[in-house]
This record gives sequence, C-alpha cells and structure tokens, in this order.
Amino acid sequence: MDRTSKNLGFCRQKATLTAARAYLHAWEEPCISGENGSGTVFFSGCNMRCVFCQNQEIASGDVAKEISSERLSEIFLELQEKKASNVNLVTPTHFVPLIIPAIESARDQGLVIPLVYNTSGYEKVDTLKALEGLIDIYLPDCKYYSDDIAERYSSARGYFDMSMAAIEEMIRQVGEPLFYPLMDSRKYNRCIEEADDDYSGPLMKSGVIVRHLMLPGCLEDSKKIIEKLLDSFGDKCYLSIMNQFTPHGDLSAFPELLKPVDPKDYEELIDFAIEKGIENGFFQGEGTDSESFIPAFDFSGL
Repeated sequence: MDRTSKNLGFCRQKATLTAARAYLHAWEEPCISGENGSGTVFFSGCNMRCVFCQNQEIASGDVAKEISSERLSEIFLELQEKKASNVNLVTPTHFVPLIIPAIESARDQGLVIPLVYNTSGYEKVDTLKALEGLIDIYLPDCKYYSDDIAERYSSARGYFDMSMAAIEEMIRQVGEPLFYPLMDSRKYNRCIEEADDDYSGPLMKSGVIVRHLMLPGCLEDSKKIIEKLLDSFGDKCYLSIMNQFTPHGDLSAFPELLKPVDPKDYEELIDFAIEKGIENGFFQGEGTDSESFIPAFDFSGL
C-alpha cells in the first residue's frame, strides 16, 4: 500500500516516523543490555498481528508520536551520551527508509556504539540488504514453524520460511558473533565503570541472536524451530530460548493462551536443545512470566 498518500499500511502507520519511547532498557539479553541498559527506541506500529503481543499499545498504532529522521538521529546520540550499551531499534521494519538517513547522520556526528535491529523476523531480504553496513547486531525472533500456528496467532502464513531466509541474510552481513572483552567494552562505549553483580561479561560487538518465545502447548513446534536453527546455522548465531510468555490482552478467542508455559515443557525444550548440540545460547529461569518487561509508553526520550 502507498503510505505516502496518507493511507495507513498493514503496520497501521502512515509514511512518517512514529515512536512511543526511547530509554535505557535493562531487560534484553545480558550481552545486549550490559550494565547501564540498551538504548532502546520503541517504534509504533508493526508488520504482524500477534494476538498475545506484550507491546500491544504501540503495535496497534494507538500510541504514536511523530518524529523526524533528524530528531531520530539526535535521539541516537542522546542515548550514547547516557552511556547506553548500544542503540536498539525495536520493530523498525516498516520505517527502514526513514531510519537509514538517521543512522548515517548520527554516525557522521560521532555515534560509535553498535546498532541493534530488533525485529519479529518477518522480513524481506531486500529490506535487510538496504541496511548492510549500518547494522551491527541483528536480534530477530523465530516465532513459528507451523503455518497454521503462524496464521492463527499472527496472520503470518509463510512465516518460518521468510524468517529463515532473513536470518541467513543477517548472518551473511554481520558474520559470527563477536564480543568486546570487558575492559575493551569500558573503553569502547564508556558505559561500564565496574563489573555488575548480575553480569560482568562482555558486550556484543556484532552478530546475530535469534529469539524464540515458547508458547503454551507448542512444545513440538518449538522443537522443530530449534532443530532447524541448529542444523542450518550451528554456532554462527546465538539462540535465546525464552519462557516469559504472559497472557496479555483479550485472548478470549484463544483459550489455550490463557496460561503461562508449562515449566516441564520448557525444561524439555532446553534438554532437547542441549541434546542437539547447542553451544551458544541464552535460557531463562523460573518466574519470568510474572515479571513486567513492558515499559511505560509515555513518549519520554523523544
């Protein structure tokens, strides 16, 4: 759809940049958040229709503040000044043509911390090719193997094949994961003053971390995803296998999602990943489904 004619796209946005918040976010993978947090920009709208979306307020397009590419560039630099570990672009796909000049301008003005592209994984390869040389870390989801599940929960038939092609392109661009040694991390982004009690390891410099959020009752689908990712990419990327699903929004038409993931299913999935030879991965402990990872979308930082 032509969004330049003031029509709303599938993403529920027009042709102008919109966002809901920019701040230091502490709840990404440890090597992304570091000690001070990831400099996260939450864009409004989304190219998917996930019925369980935790960021439904902004994904729906209802919470959105218009900003210019010039202002976005300034936000990147302000996050760096706040000692962010990186600049983290959340749900950026539908704004890529407007984000590219913002990145280029910020780099020209002294942006040196890594750029993270944080996405649902429902990406066209051509879109990703336009970002080559601008993104340091790709952080895609790989949500579904089954077309039926992808259609039911996200109106995204063909999701798995598209996400796998996208991940392959991401790895081609940025290569295997690279990390800054802790002391180099301090020098590089001026953010780590001393080792944090919870995480004292290095920050990621470049690479791909593929996230998979396990859903209730979908153990077999999750196993197929993990197996395919490991068979296809091995240790060329990290896998982040998450159990933090929390029922959110109106799920009356999806009663199977009105409960968290069964801990036994998650444990079985982790055991399966280990048996399949996973070496580079992040797992979650118990209780993450009761924690709030949802920030206040109040336009702060914009």
